[in-house]
Amino acid sequence: MDEEYDYAKLKDAGKAAYEALEYSRKVVKPGMTLLEIADILEKRIIEKGFELAFPVNLSVNENAAHYTPHASDATRVAEKDIIKVDLGARKDEYLSDCAITIGLGESTSKMIEASEEALENAISLVRAGRQVNEIGREIGKVAEKHGFRPIRNLGGHGVGRDDLHSGVFIPNFDNGDTTMLEEGEVIAIEPFITDGEGMVRDGELLQIFQKTMDATPRQNDLRAVSEFIDSRYRTYPFALRWLQKEFPRIGEFGIRRTLNELATRGALESFPVLVERKGGMVAQSEKEVIVEKEGCYIVTR
Repeated sequence: MDEEYDYAKLKDAGKAAYEALEYSRKVVKPGMTLLEIADILEKRIIEKGFELAFPVNLSVNENAAHYTPHASDATRVAEKDIIKVDLGARKDEYLSDCAITIGLGESTSKMIEASEEALENAISLVRAGRQVNEIGREIGKVAEKHGFRPIRNLGGHGVGRDDLHSGVFIPNFDNGDTTMLEEGEVIAIEPFITDGEGMVRDGELLQIFQKTMDATPRQNDLRAVSEFIDSRYRTYPFALRWLQKEFPRIGEFGIRRTLNELATRGALESFPVLVERKGGMVAQSEKEVIVEKEGCYIVTR
């Protein structure tokens, strides 16, 4: 175990995220807009005294990940949608990450159950010395047992201080990676299961960004946006709609000019919505855990 790592803060962040995640079951209803849902869940985390680890993701149907609503998003939840709710809380530099899938129709209930079973089985395998491909093998086996496919180019990840995706990658199938988990390591396990091809592609929507290095635009109005990102979000992911609330005068066009300049200078990473390549429905389940000698501690519970 890392003696300098404040696991108590991590557990606090995990509890806050899990509470908001469970609350989403009451919030996600037909007729609600995705923007309303995101605002409610983000506000709930903040009102508990935490920062957001990243914008709430509400990825519907064939969208697997990285869909967060834009400022004027009028998309409403439909009767038979399958919605991935992925969120996290931050306490200082300690980050939590968890997800569930809410199905509003019966047609995807078996897929959701398969993703949940895959997650629980994967968690039962976690311990120091476990090879990550063994975890992936179990996720893939559960998916295929129920007649679905794991998404092969998505998976879980290590979670570091100030870094939501660091270190080890946890595959959703046996990718042959024999990297061993280490005691004290923090990982997020997130099976993605589909009735489609089992691969995702980049979609057109681009609403989540992350500044990766220092860079300042030359124009004053653009510089103000960049300096706000530095002071408020630092190197944590943020949503375009958050900046639109802060800079209504500059507007979306001016904000995107700022982001484009930062990206051109190599100082910004973007996260396009990820879409199942053949348009298949996608279910996701995710929990964050601390690797222990003989098992693991579930952080997001």
